[in-house]
Amino acid sequence: RMEGQGSYTLPTGTEYRGALRDGMFDGEGELLFPNGGRYRAVWQRGVPTQGEYTFADGLKYKDKKWHYCDGYDRRFYTEICSGLKPAGISQLTNVDPPRKIPEGCYDCGDGFYNPETRVVVDYKLRFLRNADDDEHEWIIRTCLKAWDEKTEHKPKP
Repeated sequence: RMEGQGSYTLPTGTEYRGALRDGMFDGEGELLFPNGGRYRAVWQRGVPTQGEYTFADGLKYKDKKWHYCDGYDRRFYTEICSGLKPAGISQLTNVDPPRKIPEGCYDCGDGFYNPETRVVVDYKLRFLRNADDDEHEWIIRTCLKAWDEKTEHKPKP
């Protein structure tokens, strides 16, 4: 069994780095996700007892009193860090400039979703998963879809 300090890569591409004991995460360690996020925690026999998740862009998640993108302040984290765009130029995602979404697809947060095939691929177009009915409905209802026509900001002369 794994003991001491080390790393372990899961089949999903998520990597654990830290203390291992009797084949389990035990002590200080972190999970590094393929999307760039990381979860640092103190583990006890494979279960995190305290931890903190940091998104790829540096935003730290709080499970209590977290006011990010709530009803009062709808700014993305990049807007909080870098400021708002001038009037008339909307920022539609936290990534600026936004990713180019393949035609007919949606950006579902960890990749692109094709509603015809019901497949989610990562941003490098590698297979992630098949969407079940609940995820399909959620993506169609809430996620950003590729535009059917080109729109862009044109500064006034």
